[in-house]
Amino acid sequence: MEEVIQRQLVNFSFYKVDLAWRRLSESERKKGKAEFTEVVQSYSKELILLPYSTVGIRSDADFLLWRIGLTLEPMQEMSAKLSKTGLGTYLTTTYSYLATTKRSMYIDKHTHEGQEGSRTRIKPGLSKYLFVYPFVKTREWYQLPFAERQEMMNAHIKTGHKYPKIKINTTYSFGIDDQEFVVAFEGDDPMEFVDLVHELRDAQASKYTVRDVPAFTCVRKETVQEVLETLG
Repeated sequence: MEEVIQRQLVNFSFYKVDLAWRRLSESERKKGKAEFTEVVQSYSKELILLPYSTVGIRSDADFLLWRIGLTLEPMQEMSAKLSKTGLGTYLTTTYSYLATTKRSMYIDKHTHEGQEGSRTRIKPGLSKYLFVYPFVKTREWYQLPFAERQEMMNAHIKTGHKYPKIKINTTYSFGIDDQEFVVAFEGDDPMEFVDLVHELRDAQASKYTVRDVPAFTCVRKETVQEVLETLG
């Protein structure tokens, strides 16, 4: 009997700190960061959580919390508690994307390191960077015969395999958020990722793209404390 692998819910929450926070006393800022960190750490058993800094890279976001779990409630509870911390009162959630893992209909013959059940389970790696963007395809794409879509996706996948150091995490948002997918690539070299995306623009499937912005380049940190230190 085939093992049933439970799917995951995935959230990408981007935060921007108010400039007023930087004018607080050092002790107030230190206390607020400690409260924020304590809340994040309290959910370590319920959620997979990876922190990334976007300071100096995006003007509309300072850091990302990539959260992966089995139910929505812990994510919602955590967000509510974070907003009550000394730091949280100065934070705005500028972007938040919700998605789920799902078995892909196009990649049953393709497996990748760290991937379980044809992407029904995410196992984040230890790459330096995370490249994230929401993604929407045209309605015409879904009206094409499956064989035609599969042929285009085979070419798409073949291009991706030319960049084995870039790991893709595709998650699905149909009906639960504004986009259809959230795509998160893990890698150690932004220039290599640029080359991959540039080459994918030549793929026939790309003409069925409606939207793939905003695009975020996020710098991985070992701990949430390290991320908060980048805030200044």
